[in-house]
Amino acid sequence: MNMKSIKNKLVVNFMAIVITIVILLEFLFVILLRNHYYDNTAILLTNQLKMSTDFYSKYCADIPLKENVVSNVDSFWNRTNAQVEIFDNEGNLLMDSLSIGSEKISNDSIDIKKALAGEPARWIGKVSYDNNKVMAVSYPIKSGDKVVGVLRYITSLSEINNTLNSIILLFIIIGIVVIAIGAVLSYFLADGVVNPVKELTEVAEHFAEGNLGIRSKNKSKDEFGKLSSTFNLMADELAERDRLKSEFISSVSHELRTPLTAIKGWIITLNNKETDKDMLKLGFDIIEKETDRLTNMVEELLDFSRLTSGKTQLKKAVTDFDEVVNYIRDYLTPRANRENIDFQVVSMQKMPSILIDADRIKQVLLNVIDNAIKFNNSGGYVLVNVAIKKNYLVVIVEDNGCGISEEELPRVKEKFYKGKNSKSQNGIGLSICDEIIKLHDGTFDIQSELGKGTKVIISIPIVIDEGELYEENK
Repeated sequence: MNMKSIKNKLVVNFMAIVITIVILLEFLFVILLRNHYYDNTAILLTNQLKMSTDFYSKYCADIPLKENVVSNVDSFWNRTNAQVEIFDNEGNLLMDSLSIGSEKISNDSIDIKKALAGEPARWIGKVSYDNNKVMAVSYPIKSGDKVVGVLRYITSLSEINNTLNSIILLFIIIGIVVIAIGAVLSYFLADGVVNPVKELTEVAEHFAEGNLGIRSKNKSKDEFGKLSSTFNLMADELAERDRLKSEFISSVSHELRTPLTAIKGWIITLNNKETDKDMLKLGFDIIEKETDRLTNMVEELLDFSRLTSGKTQLKKAVTDFDEVVNYIRDYLTPRANRENIDFQVVSMQKMPSILIDADRIKQVLLNVIDNAIKFNNSGGYVLVNVAIKKNYLVVIVEDNGCGISEEELPRVKEKFYKGKNSKSQNGIGLSICDEIIKLHDGTFDIQSELGKGTKVIISIPIVIDEGELYEENK
């Protein structure tokens, strides 16, 4: 990951936001400021016009406008420094404070047309005799209720525009300063985003190189802190899995070495001309048993690998579950009798036929019950109860054996986990059972108390055909 690239992208994005905001704010401010100055100028001219037209209405309305212009021209422009124009009611120019003449209004003099209609109006634009824009405000001259002409004041906007340009320049400078400050802040803000990612990346790289003890030190309360905590949890889990895997390999190596040592020892013993037939028979029996033991261990390992990798497909078929119950009873009763364990299997009189992988379910039950017998004492009991609860087949295996400690109980189904009991083997038997039950969409729960016994509850939804569930009261 290129941290520099991420930092550059963040800075560019931050700056794009800052620049956009500054430009928009300055643009809006310029528009508002210009409108404010123009409106104030228009109000000033309008007030001056109103005073002049009111004067005409009160004292000069009896004399025609054209005569008043000739005899009382000063009364129209002595209240303003602006250029003064007077038009009659047909739009003819009667007087211009700059040059007196007579002409029709031009098409762009919309303000004069509105004033002739009785409305005060303003116009902003260019004129031939001024290099700057001008503002013209026209006001109707009335005699009674009749519009007899238009009084128009025209003022240059050069001073206002110069003032506006100075203010705009000032705000451009302020905008540049704001953008510069934004650039500096963006750089440091980008560090706040990039540094946690950089730290976590370095930790991940060390972890990938095999340093499983390294952890992220980010303890912030934001998303980076949460990501760091999640990474540390993952690292703890992987480190624990690695430890369990090492212990598993060590345990399996030991389990494999024991029968191999026995086989090799008996081969050396039997490879002697003085060995009698009884010794040969005993030796071959032991070699056969140890070979079977090795085969079972290898098969279990391969089975575990296939299940956890998702390569195993269940071979489901509609099965009479009574046959499964009877098989379990017949298979394990002799062993329970040999070890003086009271072994009982209790089930309904008639179990339904259900869609399962019978061999896999037998494997689960044999493993669970085998553990119940193995971790029990002479004179103990193992009770298997098979029942239908709602739409589930429930198998409960209960014993009064040594039990499982509170510390170990949450982990007994973990892959490679080997309990502290001396009878514990390679730590994958219950993991295999858990995977098989999950493939049947069921649950596999273990309850236990150290020194008092264990209860295993297996629940499988009863499917009697593809997509068809069993109904208890059907």
